[in-house]
Amino acid sequence: MRIVGGEGRLEPFGKVTVVGGGAWGTALAIIADRAGRQVRLWVREPEVAAAVAGARRSPFLPGRDIPLSIAVDDDLGAALAGAELVVLAVPSQFLRAMARRVEALLPPGVPVLICSKGIEVASGALMSEVVAAEMVGRPRAVLSGPSFADEAAAGQPTAVTVAAAGADAALDPLAARIAVTLGTATFRPYLSDDPVGVEVGGAVKNVLAIACGMATGRGFGANARAALIARGLAEMKRLAEALGGRWETVTGLSGIGDLTLTCSSEQSRNFSFGKALGEGLTPEAALAGKAAVVEGAANAHSVTELADRLGVEMPICDTVAAILRGEVVIGDAIRTLLTRPLTAEPRALEPHVKLRHPAAG
Repeated sequence: MRIVGGEGRLEPFGKVTVVGGGAWGTALAIIADRAGRQVRLWVREPEVAAAVAGARRSPFLPGRDIPLSIAVDDDLGAALAGAELVVLAVPSQFLRAMARRVEALLPPGVPVLICSKGIEVASGALMSEVVAAEMVGRPRAVLSGPSFADEAAAGQPTAVTVAAAGADAALDPLAARIAVTLGTATFRPYLSDDPVGVEVGGAVKNVLAIACGMATGRGFGANARAALIARGLAEMKRLAEALGGRWETVTGLSGIGDLTLTCSSEQSRNFSFGKALGEGLTPEAALAGKAAVVEGAANAHSVTELADRLGVEMPICDTVAAILRGEVVIGDAIRTLLTRPLTAEPRALEPHVKLRHPAAG
């Protein structure tokens, strides 16, 4: 079904407030402005907000001009005034506190679009579950997909998924209106009615990107990275299905699309962090001096703890988490992964058939 055109044309949200002045929040503000919306960008630090408003440049998105038509503010109440759609683009572990602040200031009925990717460490909750708990009854949707902020802000072709729970995503008025609100010739939102699958993809891919970065930092080549991506996709699928998501979603933009992007380029903060670890840096040294949050560093723990509670096997993510906790060194961890019992890919043999690895002795 087409969501735009003909007699059923949907009206976009005219006034959009983006909460979060990091790279992705700034890029989303630019995207909404390019789509013709009236945009406000809330930046937490007053000094950064003043610099952005004056120079029209962000330290988190260097080299990209911020249009004069985007209002920049560090006053959350002022930024939310009159908003018809609020975009939440803060780091995953700060989303709960921010959702609580926004809820206290936002009139009832104004929907929120969740663009944070991750699983909350303290609770094991998905980002939509965090928002549902703090913004009870408020309409919400999630956005995820393969989207480096700098490229999206530059107007390079980008496709993402917008998901809201409903019987038919193409008929869901919130997801469809968001797609119309943000969609341009270079930014293409696709619709889904599986927010769980979309969110799991966004959380797990960051952890797998650290694993791919580690392998690259250790000198392994494209074969190893491809294997990690493929087997990591299987881990993503298992967790999504255990939470009620669908495997089809994992094979789309928010799953394999985002996974492939994040695991293949040093533009990815998670990949570059993992590469630094593979080259011998400690997690603390690899994170030192980074202005932007490396989401996978926290989500390695929240993803694996959630998987443990659900009884879901995620050996690659478990290995990343163990390395970050200092429980195992990278060389030993890779050796353990490579000598796991041989097994069949799904549907090739009985699902639980395992063979003893010859290197295991």
